[in-house]
Formats: sequence, structure tokens, C-alpha cells
Amino acid sequence: MGFVIALKFSDLMKIYVDADACPTVIKDILYRVSQRTSIEVILVANQALVTPRIPTVRSIQVSQGFDVADDHIVELVEADDLVITADIPLAAEVIDKGGKALNPRGELYSKANIKARLNMRDFMDSMRNSGVQVGGGPPPLSQRDRMEFANALDKYLAQFG
Repeated sequence: MGFVIALKFSDLMKIYVDADACPTVIKDILYRVSQRTSIEVILVANQALVTPRIPTVRSIQVSQGFDVADDHIVELVEADDLVITADIPLAAEVIDKGGKALNPRGELYSKANIKARLNMRDFMDSMRNSGVQVGGGPPPLSQRDRMEFANALDKYLAQFG
């Protein structure tokens, strides 16, 4: 006679958030998803964060310093965990560990596209360092960006449902 272990996808994965720069509207979407699915959402930041009273949402405050929050996320992430970040080097490290990374505009980073994103980031960085005026950063999140993020998140979560 056998036995069955019933696991929900909320038992199999976690969502980590690079919270220092994550827009509030994206955090709000994640809170609703956590409440609806019971997936644990963990916000990691260099500062104290106020989170809603949802049992599956928590925050971790790390010490100040360059990449301290990123390093902590990489240390915690496991295969199939999802990291919400616009930080391309962090996304690359997460992918190397078997996790997935989604930016707040709804782009899912993968082994297939992360190298190109890193190369472009490095190119733009070297242009700025050489004194070339390069853009002013990304525009504010639009309603379409929010919808793209929510749709990409739902699509990713459907893999575990």
C-alpha cells in the first residue's frame, strides 16, 4: 500500500523581491498574489520595510552596502524560486543558481536572453564612464507595464499550479 504526499505549488517555490528599488505598485501585485496563492513573498532591502499583515509576506533587512541585498537573495534562492528585480547582474546570478528572474516591466530573464542584457548593460556603463551622455534611465512604469508584469507573473505561476 502506498501513500500520497500532497504539495501545493506554494510549498515548492518562493518569490524574492529586490525591494530597495521595486515600485510600490509591483509590491502590491505581489502581496495580492501571495494572499491568493499562499506563495511566500520575501522582500529583501537595506532599509526597514512596512509590509501588509499577510502570513506569507515577510521582509528581511540587510546591512547597508553595495550589493548586500543582492548577495543575500542569491544566497537564499533555490531552483524554481522567482526573483523580482530590474538588476541584470543579480538576475544573471539567480539564473546561474537555477532560479528565475522577472523584471518589474514583465520581462522574464532566461539563460537565452540574460547574456545579451548583461552585454548591453556593460556597454552602456562603459559609455557613461567615458563621459558620453546616455539617456536618463527608464521611464516611470505605465499601466501597460503593470499589466505586462502581472501577466508574466501569472504565466510563470501557472507552471506550478
